[in-house]
Amino acid sequence: MRQIACLHTAASNFKLFDAACPPGLALRHAIRPDLLAEAEAAGGLTPAIAARTAAATEALATTGIHAVLLTCSTLGPALAQARAAIPLLRADAALAEAAMRGGGRVVALCAVETTLAPTAALFGPACETRLVPGAWAAFRAGDSQTYAQMVAAAADAAFAEGARCVALAQASMAPAAALCRNGTPLTSPAASLAALA
Repeated sequence: MRQIACLHTAASNFKLFDAACPPGLALRHAIRPDLLAEAEAAGGLTPAIAARTAAATEALATTGIHAVLLTCSTLGPALAQARAAIPLLRADAALAEAAMRGGGRVVALCAVETTLAPTAALFGPACETRLVPGAWAAFRAGDSQTYAQMVAAAADAAFAEGARCVALAQASMAPAAALCRNGTPLTSPAASLAALA
């Protein structure tokens, strides 16, 4: 059984990754909501926040852990400066790889503005990155149903416009996939854990 440590910024992501976990992997969850809150307040990932994120990721690379997964797409670029003897992975990197495989039109959806730039940089110019207006406010208010419905509506619109693939860039968006009618979006919990398996 491979032990994977997950660093989250929202506790609600625990169950999303547990639900997507394939046989052969066991997840251990850690949470640092302060890092995302600081990034939102700063308007994005700053060098200081990136350094603290890298340190938090490195701290999870303890004995018995086979890989560390950073699940927050806003903080993802911070992993470039983290060092450990085991793999340190971005959940959204596996998502981008899965989404861009096969060509065609790809749309990546983000709920929070601080995720737009890291997502666009990760997916590259061949992908259209879009914000789902108002969705993050619903998430922050604890209205997960409205949040998922708004994301699903945006995904359905992208599929209707001809997208071959729609990627939900933030882990918290995963429940929206089950609500879509025009296609099934890719989610970072499923994509990243499949890559680790």
